[in-house]
Amino acid sequence: MEKTRVLIVDDHTLIRDGIRALLALATNIEVIGEASNGMEALEKVRELSPHLVLMDLAMPIMGGLEATRRIRKEFPDVKVLALTQYDDRDYIVPVIEAGARGFVSKMAAFSELSSAIHTIATGGSFLSPSAAAVLIDECQQHTTTEDEKDPYHQLTDREREVLKLVAEGYTAKEIAEMLVISVRTAESYKTSMMQKLDIHNKTDLIKFAIRRGIITL
Repeated sequence: MEKTRVLIVDDHTLIRDGIRALLALATNIEVIGEASNGMEALEKVRELSPHLVLMDLAMPIMGGLEATRRIRKEFPDVKVLALTQYDDRDYIVPVIEAGARGFVSKMAAFSELSSAIHTIATGGSFLSPSAAAVLIDECQQHTTTEDEKDPYHQLTDREREVLKLVAEGYTAKEIAEMLVISVRTAESYKTSMMQKLDIHNKTDLIKFAIRRGIITL
């Protein structure tokens, strides 16, 4: 079985030496070189053709984020695994967007780092538990923000019922009978619903309902 050829990129010699010593314990990993900044990393990738780059992010001359972007653009087959002491969203999200296949904290156990390298080298992706938690929070926050911007999510359950029935062609009287409410209340729900959606005629309301999948033609 071919060993995974790894390039270590970090601006601290002691950290590079420590990672190299740990990876020497793995029979399926071969450290083929080191670099102390992003610019040097690019040169080493061109020269040594690693399978995977262990990339620190905060480095002089060229940081790991920019180096990751350039490596993924110039060498799309080379995988990048971010290995850094920072595990907040300001580091995790940008480096993943830049093309890194994984993110591991320098505080992680060797078994986690070894597993990350193997997973990424075989075509997968890997996130440390702390990084995964950050991305989950990011996605949920983004979804909540988008929901808050969507006027449909501002409707009450009853207003959504009225929206569907109006779009299906029912009159206020018919809606009142179906929902067991007064005609005046049905009209009130309809008015409130259309104001929240900023829709001012039935034609546009029907178009909106079709786009949202509330009704079908």
